[in-house]
Parts: sequence; structure tokens; C-alpha cells
Amino acid sequence: MPTSTISISLLREEDIPGAVDAVQEAFAEDPYNLWVYNDRSKLNLKRNRVSLGIRCRWGIRNALFYVAKDLISGEKDKVLGIAMWMPPRQAGLKKTWGEWLEEWKLWCQQVGMNVWYGRGGLNVKRYYIWKQRQAEAQSEIWTDPNGYYFCNIIVVLPEAQGKGIGRALFREVTQKADAEGRRCYLESSRDEPNTKIYEAMGFHFVKQMDCDDDGDICQLYCMVREPQSPP
Repeated sequence: MPTSTISISLLREEDIPGAVDAVQEAFAEDPYNLWVYNDRSKLNLKRNRVSLGIRCRWGIRNALFYVAKDLISGEKDKVLGIAMWMPPRQAGLKKTWGEWLEEWKLWCQQVGMNVWYGRGGLNVKRYYIWKQRQAEAQSEIWTDPNGYYFCNIIVVLPEAQGKGIGRALFREVTQKADAEGRRCYLESSRDEPNTKIYEAMGFHFVKQMDCDDDGDICQLYCMVREPQSPP
């Protein structure tokens, strides 16, 4: 699978099932996933698929959401990796009515999902511990008034790793960030090997985020990439 045969494109509705498959497979043993869904006997993967589908559709409308495929593969429509980036927001810029409406629609869909499926094994207490720690970390780190491109999620299927797909997914936005002179930001749920991989793409470690639920701690690693000049 040469990198030259990999196609990176914006997520479309028909890509969503494959994108959900990729997330569920890649995050099955993810430390954060195991921490926030700590009672695996209650894990409802169907509910999880619905939740991810809602998030994907929201991402199509509001984020930079990319998928990677192999053009010459026998499964050329198979999603091998995805990346969702939140666009930067300048300091002090108020949300538009359209953005408020999108957030309201997302909230309503999530409430409806929870009414129908329940929490699906999600440890709600731990989820809100994470949201609080994340808000604190971003408030401390995000000091650039021009805002940050936030890599909210990036996954590559295990079978496709080591082939440059992750780098290609990053490049779609890091090149844009460099051209605009903006910083990028991510939160990694693994120290090794992930942080070394991200360092090779220009990110540097800035803060460890400890999500502590009575001594059961999930550690996340906050990293920032400075805008770079063309070589």
C-alpha cells in the first residue's frame, strides 16, 4: 500500500459506516475508552455506533473531517483512517446563531439517543471529570488569540498503520495551519508510541492531563504544534 495510492477526502454520508467501524476497531483497547467505559459488561456497541454516527454528521457540517482510502485496493471504498479537526476560533469571537443551532441539534439528538438506548455503559461521572480537566487544560494552554486547529480525533486501522496514512491525514490541516500562521493542538490518550509519532509531525508536549476518579487515573497528553515555514 504505497502512500501515493492513498486518497484523503472530506467525509461524506456514505463514508459514515466505514468511519464508525474504524473508530470502534482502533479504540477498542484505548486507555481513555477503557477508563470511561470501565464496566465492559454494560458496553452497548450499537448505541456507540449511533452516537458516533451523530457525531460524524455533525462533523460534516461543522468540522474538517477527513477519511483515508486506498485507490487501488480491492476495497477502494473502505475507510482506512479518519481525522476530525475543529477549526480555530479567535479569542472573543461570539458564536453565531447557526453555531448555537448546531449545538442545540446535537444536544437534542444525543438526548434522544440516551432515552432510547440508555448510557450504553458510559460512566457519566468519569465523562464529566474528563470534560472538566479538558476545559481546564485548554484554558491554560490556548493562549494564542488567533485560535488553534484542534485534532479532536485521529485513527488509522491497525492493518493500515505504518504506511503514512496518519501523516497524510495530519498534513491536510497542518499545511493549512502553516499557511495561516496558526497553531495546532491535540490530546493523546497514549504516551508511547503516540507522542513520539506526533513529535515527528512537529508537535511538542505541553501538559499532562490527569483525569482522577478516586485514584483510578486516566492520563492524557496535551501537545501543540507551532506554525512552520516551508522548507
